[in-house]
Amino acid sequence: MKNITLLVMAAGMGSRYGGLKQLDEVGPNGQTIIDFSVFDAIRAGFSKVVFIIREDFKDQFKEKVSDKYANMIEVEIVYQDLKDLPSGYSNPEKRSKPWGTGHAILSARDAITGPFAAINGDDFYGKDSFKIIADYYSGGGNQFTMAAFQLDKTLSDYGSVSRGICEQKRDELITVIETHDIKRNRDEITCDRDINLSGKELVSMNMWGFTPLIFSHLESMFSKFLNDNIHDLKSEFLIPSVVNTLIKKEIEVVNVLKTDSKWFGVTYIEDKPFVKTQIKNLLEAMNNEEKKVQEKINAKKQKGAKVKTEKDW
Repeated sequence: MKNITLLVMAAGMGSRYGGLKQLDEVGPNGQTIIDFSVFDAIRAGFSKVVFIIREDFKDQFKEKVSDKYANMIEVEIVYQDLKDLPSGYSNPEKRSKPWGTGHAILSARDAITGPFAAINGDDFYGKDSFKIIADYYSGGGNQFTMAAFQLDKTLSDYGSVSRGICEQKRDELITVIETHDIKRNRDEITCDRDINLSGKELVSMNMWGFTPLIFSHLESMFSKFLNDNIHDLKSEFLIPSVVNTLIKKEIEVVNVLKTDSKWFGVTYIEDKPFVKTQIKNLLEAMNNEEKKVQEKINAKKQKGAKVKTEKDW
């Protein structure tokens, strides 16, 4: 299998959440959301994980997250530094906000040499989403990819959300249209656009697959971004905008990889109980499924039938 890296972007400030949600415990045994992503990536065949964090909470992060994987997968930590700018640029004195997801990925340019998946550190993506990206690159794929989630598997029961609804042609991404105020309203799904939503639409949840070619694109586009926005203290260099530009200019092709996984994330502190319940339910369902498989194996053993190995499943 080709060596594939998982890039976890975990340098956000967590201002809306009120703390470092990357380190918050949401699993029944004290797991963070990042723990579930790394575990699913290991099972999917990823060989390395790179964490993008802020240097000021490196000790907390190592103690609570990264150190536990030392004997399971290659681990590297990279810092997203506000001062990591192209030659000729300097960080505005009053800026404290990170430069965005595009800059976060660019920060890992010296840590990644092969294909990789980039994810948010505070989102739960599900095991299938990691597998489809790993399978694509292990099978010889060499273009950019995006894991596409079904809209109704990303909605909240607690209010409206914004989602990037995908337009595609022959499994190639054409554009992502940011759509706001999406919510369930009795038997229908409504939004701020004059469109009918069935819930089956594919949406982007910021889970991308890239080759190292992305770094040269990011370097040139980040310089242009700084020319236009360096004095805007809240401006962000975001990876969806980068991808849209590369598609529109026909520089890169982005393959849409459909996943059956359910997505959920933690934006506000009020989301935490919901996420904990969802993870608990998901783990129970997985345990029940594994129990059924084991019962099937045991039954065949008793009958003397040939039992499939893990490789056969």
